[in-house]
Amino acid sequence: MKQYDAIIIGSGQAGGPLAKKLAAAGKKTAIIEKRWVGGTCVNDGCTPTKTMVASAKMAYLAANSGPLGIKIKNFSVDMPKIKKRKDAIVHQSREGGQKGLEKTQNLDLIFGEAVFTGDKTITVKMNSGRQKELTADLFFINTGAKPFVPEIEGIAEIGYLDSTSIMELNQVPEHLLVIGGNYIGLEFGQMFRRFGSKVTVIEKSGRIVSREDDDISEELTKILEAEQITIHTNASVTKFKKKAGGKITATVNKGGQEEKIKCSHVLIAVGRTPQSAALNLASTGVKVDEQGFITVNDKLETNVQGIYALGDVKPGPAFTHISYNDYTIVYRNLIEKQKLSIKDRLVPYCMFTDPQLGRIGLSENEAKKQGIKYKVAKLPMAHVARAIETGDTRGFMKAIVDPETKKILGVAVLGQEGGEIMTVLQMAMAGGITYDQVRYFVFAHPLYSESLNNLFLGMED
Repeated sequence: MKQYDAIIIGSGQAGGPLAKKLAAAGKKTAIIEKRWVGGTCVNDGCTPTKTMVASAKMAYLAANSGPLGIKIKNFSVDMPKIKKRKDAIVHQSREGGQKGLEKTQNLDLIFGEAVFTGDKTITVKMNSGRQKELTADLFFINTGAKPFVPEIEGIAEIGYLDSTSIMELNQVPEHLLVIGGNYIGLEFGQMFRRFGSKVTVIEKSGRIVSREDDDISEELTKILEAEQITIHTNASVTKFKKKAGGKITATVNKGGQEEKIKCSHVLIAVGRTPQSAALNLASTGVKVDEQGFITVNDKLETNVQGIYALGDVKPGPAFTHISYNDYTIVYRNLIEKQKLSIKDRLVPYCMFTDPQLGRIGLSENEAKKQGIKYKVAKLPMAHVARAIETGDTRGFMKAIVDPETKKILGVAVLGQEGGEIMTVLQMAMAGGITYDQVRYFVFAHPLYSESLNNLFLGMED
């Protein structure tokens, strides 16, 4: 059995940088990865999807360039080339991450699957076929999550796609049926509609992106339907059947009425589930919740002292930037002896539909539920000079503010560069800058963020 000071399981956006920093701090460190360095973000998530979103945006711009005086006729979508570009960017990022780990002194990169066999002890079934037993005083679990597949009659027979396998397609689906009307499903649905697929979205809730405010959901529905994406809400698939020619028939229950939808491909996008079951955590005493997420305290430590969980394998927001922030908190607490916590940290996120949805802080719905006094500032993108000039006025800016302290409590920007605009107000929130101060900031003209002046101009103090 080999003894380490620290063992990290999973090389995602927390695991990789944490391994390097711990090794540099003098701790003998091992990082175990069963597949590829970089985790979901680099291999199956942010990097490949946003690369493909860029291709879809180019197709949209080509198809809609006429109003700006540019005529583009007979453009075509080259799916193999889109995939080749995506693969090249993923490989570059993955290989860069692997080389960074391999050249770090005091750090062993081990490819294999880790299973706990006792108190702070693991067996690694190495990809080479051998086995290793390792132990350490400190363990960091960064195994992430994987697509959740619901139990639907016939689903195993249809060759369904998930958020990973859909990016391996070399041909554009004739008709893509998307199960799930949230962030992943809508990004892929819009992407493949722009590539040329007929797209139908099935969402069990009363509206898409149901965690967002009603006006966000309504506006996004209009935007997607304007691109001829069919959206069924209050709907669920009860059965799939695949015919000999490959065509799939989905039986959909919509408000108690049964409907048949024929399609060529099905994307399952109803959420993700933590990759914790294979770790055999019971053998080392680490607790998980009902869904399998590893429970942690505000400093990301599990119920077992010295064992931490970071990223998507723990409960809470599942974003790459949160995983990375988890690493910085754990490292600074352990090595720099700080007393940082994940409690009350600002959690920004961006959905990369086009236009983007940038979000941070309280939504209006959340403010209502919590009984917080608030006011709403709202500005249609049709009143934003930059949006008018670039020819895309879809969406709006929205902020929730405290009428007494004038602090900004939450932001939603559905519009071009929505994530970048949201980030400007995130900085204001972090720095305690009030909305009446933002109102009179001097922003460079004509940026999207300049219209934050106008967003707050109509508010009465």
